[in-house]
Amino acid sequence: MTRIGSDTGGTFTDLVRDDGTVVKVPSTADDPSRAVRSGVEELLAAADGVRTALDTLAHGTTVATNALLERRGAAVALVTNRGFADVIEIARQDRPSLYDQRIDRPTPLVPRAWRYEVDGRLSADGSELAPIEAAAIPAIDAAVEAVAVCLLHSDLDASHEQAVAAELERRGLDVSISADLSPELREYERTVTTVINAYVRPRCRAYLRAMGDLAHEVVVMTSAGGLVPALVAAERPASLLLSGPAGGVLAGAAAAVANGFPDAITFDMGGTSTDVCLVLDGHPEPAAQREVAGFPVRLPSLDVYTIGAGGGSIARIDDGGALVVGPESAGARPGPACYGHGGAHPTVTDANVAVGHLPATVDLPGLGPPDVAAARAALDGAGIDAQGVLDVVNAGMEEALRKVSVERGVDPRSLALVAFGGAGPLHACALADAMEMPAVVVPARAGVFSAVGILCAPIQRDLVRTWPTPLDHEGIAEALAALEHAGRQAVVQAGPRGAGEDDEALPARAVVSEAALDCRYAGQSHELRIPQPVAAVSGLSAAIAEAFHVEHERRNGYARPGTPVEVTALRVRVTVASPVAIEDLPVAVRAAATGPATIIEDDCTIWIPPGWSAEPGAGGALVLRRLPGAPGHPVP
Repeated sequence: MTRIGSDTGGTFTDLVRDDGTVVKVPSTADDPSRAVRSGVEELLAAADGVRTALDTLAHGTTVATNALLERRGAAVALVTNRGFADVIEIARQDRPSLYDQRIDRPTPLVPRAWRYEVDGRLSADGSELAPIEAAAIPAIDAAVEAVAVCLLHSDLDASHEQAVAAELERRGLDVSISADLSPELREYERTVTTVINAYVRPRCRAYLRAMGDLAHEVVVMTSAGGLVPALVAAERPASLLLSGPAGGVLAGAAAAVANGFPDAITFDMGGTSTDVCLVLDGHPEPAAQREVAGFPVRLPSLDVYTIGAGGGSIARIDDGGALVVGPESAGARPGPACYGHGGAHPTVTDANVAVGHLPATVDLPGLGPPDVAAARAALDGAGIDAQGVLDVVNAGMEEALRKVSVERGVDPRSLALVAFGGAGPLHACALADAMEMPAVVVPARAGVFSAVGILCAPIQRDLVRTWPTPLDHEGIAEALAALEHAGRQAVVQAGPRGAGEDDEALPARAVVSEAALDCRYAGQSHELRIPQPVAAVSGLSAAIAEAFHVEHERRNGYARPGTPVEVTALRVRVTVASPVAIEDLPVAVRAAATGPATIIEDDCTIWIPPGWSAEPGAGGALVLRRLPGAPGHPVP
């Protein structure tokens, strides 16, 4: 059995084979699959020229994200209840920037003329107030390529949406319905999520279907940190908006735990962006909702915080004379000036080259040694100081680290920083020093670590349902058991096959189920997710209520034990482990080092500043710590 994990980034596409072999190729923005195909061919080409067959390709894709960010999706219509056509435009009362009177919300993905209203109504408890008349749906404009259907309270009863979808599909339309995609409360968020799915699905479906010939089985990483079959992903592309970063978070959590740090922050700095995620007790923090391109996406996700700061981020002087870095990126072509492909804008990578953190002796994958003279010329030509670029980009990334730690009631001085991505290990020590973090973990294959995480990720299914009676908890255990059964069936059918395994052998391997409840105090408008055993007493146990009080105290600074606790949603995650574990991948033992030093590896470069040292760790990692007595923050 041959298995490959691939992660498409803005600058490079990374691939890792199950024997540990690594390939980095420049990304191809016009067609991301070309870079994936190129990398797969390189990994499968044997020394005698005979191509090895590929059993499984585990893929992290940016196609859905790019289609949304670049507004290159399908022409979408919305069908909703009468009087609710403008929900996606009215949105919520909160403003993106409270005191900025010039800021605008993103333009809705559905123009007003393509928002269609239908009669029929469900009440807040899911009972029918007026029947749906699907045949009375107005004719949809011929220019529409996909339709999103979101009707009131379909999270409690999907029958009205299903009737509308059946009629629209009879007319030959591509239809996404909220009951299949995001069966949760909050009409605005559910509507926007469904619209996004319809908007990106035609392009993602074509892309994923075209990838099908690369392997016997193609599976795709979701934002929630698990793999699903490509055909499932093609129908639910809104679940892929954090596809690549999720793989790095999974692998980063495993590397942190292996080196004695169950609490950590993963720090993934690539060519275009930086992604950070909090890990507590070995588990990445989850999120029920994310914001992408200014739109809420209400789907299960890892709580990854992303900023536009990467090795290719462009530095410039703004109109006020201040140095600004990003979010614009030089990409792969022409890329930073030091790439030698005609890039004229100074970037973070050029700054690292100019100060010597990325020396001329490094061999950039597919590019060769950096052009030091070109990097310095680009910076000098723009009147920009190289160290200033690094200071500015580090300040932005430090703010991101504080977002996922300090702002959530977690002291970063108790956390390790797990640094990966092509640029992460260049900046990690400066950030850990600023945050007073005790250690930096640089895992093996750090430059392709998201691909490693995707290679070793489990098959996973995340299910959610609204709980209709928030203060009446009777029957919760039975409802969780039903969700768990549905999730178990889904992952067993889609589960990965090891050598010689068949459908009968698969269930013998561990199928792991986890459950959680979305809880809040009566009268609140936001929830906290509290783990709940699947096999539990029917109702809200005293232990779960106490866990909610404790978590509320940590996140919000207070608790109200005498206030009734509401349950708004039930969540279940079911996983089947990958046949390939991270610890199975062969690794080389890295040598100890004391800063200042630069460690050059095939897929990344590690900068060890003065006053820091590096020691070999578990799984081929390097563990970097500040030397006792060295200038800077004291070692905790």
